[in-house]
Amino acid sequence: MQRRRIIVTNRLGVHARVAARLVTTATTFVSEVKLGHQGETLVDARSIMAVLMLAAGQGSELELEACGADEQEALDALCHVINENLDHVD
Repeated sequence: MQRRRIIVTNRLGVHARVAARLVTTATTFVSEVKLGHQGETLVDARSIMAVLMLAAGQGSELELEACGADEQEALDALCHVINENLDHVD
């Protein structure tokens, strides 16, 4: 199991588009992937509702946890999604 902490830099936080990208990305890995915010219980990163319920705004610290054969790759990919410049809304 690996854990990583990351600061949300997106000015809109983890809004619907980011959450959807996180869920889509998490489902591509065999590892179990979870997210947490403000010391709350970690939630399944494959659940759009769970990710949105974290209500992680700009400057929030997210905790990511992955457990499985491709855990390193999963964490790298999720961190990339969180750091992407998706702060505009179409």
